[in-house]
Amino acid sequence: MSSDAGLKAEDMAAGYLKARGYKILDRRWACPMGELDIVASDSDTLVFVEVKARASCSYGSPLETVTRAKQQKVIKAALSYLKAKALKPGTVRFDVIGFAGDGAEPEHIVNAFQADGYTY
Repeated sequence: MSSDAGLKAEDMAAGYLKARGYKILDRRWACPMGELDIVASDSDTLVFVEVKARASCSYGSPLETVTRAKQQKVIKAALSYLKAKALKPGTVRFDVIGFAGDGAEPEHIVNAFQADGYTY
């Protein structure tokens, strides 16, 4: 997918989250460790959301592209975010939202992966 499609997917994901009561804190936050697509709060939980889009599921779902290596990059960027913002949240969660095709409904996996072995 083009970067325009990726930005559109991030916009749709942000709208989806807002409609469900999430507060969007940051979008496309970048650091040397990587980029965080969406940072949001869900009640007392700080949520880092990775957004993936694909034209179709012919080669697998968008969610399957969030490999362990990608998860590690997101976790490291999240740790940088916490340090940069001097945050010490009680609970942190990593979600993934995927879109497969134009007009597709979002597939939202809450708590899609853990930051095992990392402390914040």
